Order: sequence, then structure tokens, then C-alpha cells
Amino acid sequence: MYDIIVIGAGPAGLTAALYALRASKSVLVIEQSTFGGQVTFSPKIENYPGIPEMSGNEFADKLLDQVLEMGAEVEMEKVTGIVDEGARKLVFADNKKFEAAAVIIAVGVHHRQLGLPKENELVGNGVSYCAVCDGAFFKDKVVGVVGGGNSALQEAVLLSDLCEKVYVFQNLAFLTGEQKLVDILAKKDNVEFVLEATVASLEGESELTGVVLNTPLGERSVTLDGLFVAIGLEPKNSAFSEFAALDDNGYFDSDESCVTKTDGVFVAGDCRKKGIRQITTASADGAVAALAACRYIDNNK
Repeated sequence: MYDIIVIGAGPAGLTAALYALRASKSVLVIEQSTFGGQVTFSPKIENYPGIPEMSGNEFADKLLDQVLEMGAEVEMEKVTGIVDEGARKLVFADNKKFEAAAVIIAVGVHHRQLGLPKENELVGNGVSYCAVCDGAFFKDKVVGVVGGGNSALQEAVLLSDLCEKVYVFQNLAFLTGEQKLVDILAKKDNVEFVLEATVASLEGESELTGVVLNTPLGERSVTLDGLFVAIGLEPKNSAFSEFAALDDNGYFDSDESCVTKTDGVFVAGDCRKKGIRQITTASADGAVAALAACRYIDNNK
């Protein structure tokens, strides 16, 4: 039986593991797919304190190595459910069962993808899901933003101050974001709205070179250096809703304390409702959740 099981190995989960290990707790980290989570999609990280520049993969590797060196155990499994037995939590993953005194859920979120061929291959090679993370790499270049909601328009505003040209591709005949954002972009000479346009295909092999759009007037090819997909985020928290309440958008309805309605179950990172989702905020959650879990364990010995 472990002291703490961490579900998810992004910055929140690995930071939680780090803090728990430093508190002399035994820790198991269970990750379904990729150690590092969404950060591995970023070709460079330049906004994490103390790290002038590092690839997302390198950042994830260093964080994983750090917790492994401190004694964390890891499992590559998909968690299918939790059973709360009070002082003991059972975590089921595929055909395995693990036990712990406390559980930290840090499963992150997933950017909604276009679902097009070559999309995954071009991530980090022209396709991005975060202008804050990657916008600076496209300074003085031509980019497109897919989406017409607030997130997409905010990305476009940021990119318009960096890039030579910004296209905003929206599948509807109107933009759905706040009028204030629309007005800001409409005044910019380097921004072009392309409405009623759906991205049909991505051009380029090792790097993105452009897109093909479906429009009411037929197909249109647009040459691009980068494409930012901003069509929403997807939390996948439903498997844990019995133990941690969800808000209307499917995020864990927990505040900065990272506690849930279930004693001994905590949440951390982008899967929690919050205003800003960055590596720094995910790591902060991980620290808070780990220390809360340690207090819970120590108070229930």
C-alpha cells in the first residue's frame, strides 16, 4: 500500500509526486499515455522561471527523472475507477489494483484537435495549441488561428503583435467571442477574418506549409508558417465524478485548496476549474495538493 497515488504525470502530477516524496511519503504515479502531458507538444519552453529555454520533451524528462531518483514508482496504465474505503483508497487500472491512503487526480485536459491526417505529426512543426507557449517562435511569420470563440480571438490578439499576418479561420458566418476582442482584431491591418471556412487538410510533410479550406466558394489554399488550433479544451474527469464534483464544463469544481468532497482525494492542474492554465499554475496546484494529502495522511495515522 502506497501513501499517495498520483493519477496523471503532467507538471501537476509530477510536482505533486516531488513534494510528497520530499515529505517522505511513498508515491506511485500512474500515467495513461505520455509522461509530461500537454507540455510535450511545445517545441520550446521559455516562460518557466529559471529555465531560459528548453523543449517540452526535455522539461518532461527532467521532471520525471527527478521524481524517479527520489524513489517514485510509475505505471503506464489507464485508470478506470476508484473505490473509497475510508483510510484506504483502491485505484483500478486496466487489470491491476493499487492501494493508497490518499489519491491526487491530475489528469489534465486535452486540446480538441481538428482530427485531420498529419495533425499529430505536425505538432511542434507548425501546428500548435497554445499561442502563449509557442507564439514567439512565429515572430514576423504568417500564421492561422482556427476558432472564433474567446480563446481563439485572444490567441489572435497575442499573435497579431508578433506575426506579419494572422488569419482567423471560423467555420460559422460570425465570430462567437466577445465583441471587444472582435473590435480589437478588426482594427489591425495584419489580421484577416475568413468566415464560413473549415480546415479540410494540412499541407506539408516534415513542417506545415499551409492549409486547404472548404468555403462556400469552393476550396481555398492558404500558405502558412504556423497554425494555432483553438477550438476548446476537453477535461476527461467523468470517471472520478463520484469523488470530486464537476462544474458545468466537466472540470473539477475545486478551489485553490485542491480538496474535493471526498476526504483523502485531491485534484491538481488543468483538470481543475481555473482562469489560467500554464505550466506554472499546474505545478503550483501539484505542490498544494501534495501538501494537503500529506497533512491528511499525518492527521489520520
